[in-house]
Amino acid sequence: MSLIGIGILLIFVGFILIFLDIIVTMARSVRSREETEEEKQTEKREAGGIIFIGPIPIIFGTSKNIEKWMIIVALAITVILVALFLIQFI
Repeated sequence: MSLIGIGILLIFVGFILIFLDIIVTMARSVRSREETEEEKQTEKREAGGIIFIGPIPIIFGTSKNIEKWMIIVALAITVILVALFLIQFI
């Protein structure tokens, strides 16, 4: 498989993952509406994300703990991308 084919495959897989996430999010919201108000107050939700602009990651999160994990994930992704870039010169 050529690099173009792999790139197209990765884009296709990305769209499928986004579509599946939308379905899971809708299912969770329907299920959460069935919960009582007391159950909602005890549940704590946290979220975070990483946006890469070139080689620079922008990290955000709802708590320091999530931001710490996003930094770890961003470093791992950066190391993988740098390794993949350098492999072509070996």
